[in-house]
Amino acid sequence: MGKQKKTRKYATMKRMLSLRDQRLKEKDRLKPKKKEKKDPSALKEREIPQHPSCLFFQYNTQLGPPYHILVDTNFINFSIKAKLDLVQSMMDCLYAKCIPCITDCVMAEIEKLGQKYRVALRIAKDPRFERLPCTHKGTYADDCLVQRVTQHKCYIVATVDRDLKRRIRKIPGVPIMYISNHRYNIERMPDDYGAPRF
Repeated sequence: MGKQKKTRKYATMKRMLSLRDQRLKEKDRLKPKKKEKKDPSALKEREIPQHPSCLFFQYNTQLGPPYHILVDTNFINFSIKAKLDLVQSMMDCLYAKCIPCITDCVMAEIEKLGQKYRVALRIAKDPRFERLPCTHKGTYADDCLVQRVTQHKCYIVATVDRDLKRRIRKIPGVPIMYISNHRYNIERMPDDYGAPRF
């Protein structure tokens, strides 16, 4: 007769006593948690984000020429596909001087893409582009752009990414630049931004 095969039990643990078990000595036993009673007369504190002073309802008073445009990684790639010169097309769209801004994490994303996107990297290193240093950890550009735009509402965000657009639409007073029909378009830009002041 052969040996009887035992089926192995995976992920089995040794049974352990609960710290509240009656068999444990009093000093080793876990004390029951006491619920703190809330004082009904105490003032309730809520933290509400402060309304930005640059906004007059939905109108952003900080936006004006020269426009600072935060550029996302895919915006550069799609501009190359559509054969658009970034700075010139931005000026054609807004009829004013535009300063494209590239954050460190967008630059890192383009570098990660490798040899295939070397043209995008060369465009991103253009001296006309302003470099913005990042202080956060990691190189996820979407979070960085959303955080930067929430803190400083002086930027227009240039992106083709749907999720990023959806996130930025929730922030009041921040226009979005995107590509359609082989040209740049702007979303949520009030009419009188570029109007001359008399």
